[in-house]
Amino acid sequence: MKPKTLKVLYWAVTILFAVFMLFSGIAELMQTQQSIDVLAQLGYPAYLNIILGVAKVLGVIAILQRTYPTLKEWAYAGFTIDFIGAGTSLYFADQGILMASSVLIFLAVMFTSYFLGKKVDAMKGR
Repeated sequence: MKPKTLKVLYWAVTILFAVFMLFSGIAELMQTQQSIDVLAQLGYPAYLNIILGVAKVLGVIAILQRTYPTLKEWAYAGFTIDFIGAGTSLYFADQGILMASSVLIFLAVMFTSYFLGKKVDAMKGR
């Protein structure tokens, strides 16, 4: 794959992922009724929305920045933990295996962004 194509693909996937996570984080910070209802169905307190919302917004900032690669790695790790936790919570709250496995779509997009970023960095010699 050509370097320019790889870079465009990386940014397209990363921005798609970042926009989704930013909207999710803002909805949690705003304590929307839907976000409160989801947490209640899973058996979690509503204040967890604030914690998750702050973490997601900061994670998006970390993923979009290019100065601190270790911070970016930790953000991807945090999103991975968030998705795994969401999937297992859905499963154990009797939402079904289909709902629980729906997080795999977001994990796939996130890992695509991560691995494309690694390839872009390798081309730059980082």
